Amino acid sequence: MKLTGFLFAILLIASISSCKHVVKYDCTGTTPTYTDNVKPILDATCGGHECHIGPSAGDLDFSTYSGAAEASKKKSFMGSIQHMPFYEKMPKNGSRLTDSQIHVISCWIENGSPE
Repeated sequence: MKLTGFLFAILLIASISSCKHVVKYDCTGTTPTYTDNVKPILDATCGGHECHIGPSAGDLDFSTYSGAAEASKKKSFMGSIQHMPFYEKMPKNGSRLTDSQIHVISCWIENGSPE
């Protein structure tokens, strides 16, 4: 019985320590815009097989400023891009975006998602 309690405590501590929050980046002096900085990243990484670009994108169409800005308001947007635990990893079946790409997108959001 003591062993079971001990194992439970270890598993509980491990699960709590694995709960990470979305990483915040230092955006001092960095104000990316959707058109110049974010859209090229989203087009190249999120539009494969027309996943989030164009008519088949459904409610997450990143090909327009309004679609990307609306999606960026959701917690899952950055959690998925950063491959955080408990979020669906994006791009689906693809590699994680580079740190610099994630930094640009994060700073875009932190600066109010300018067009």
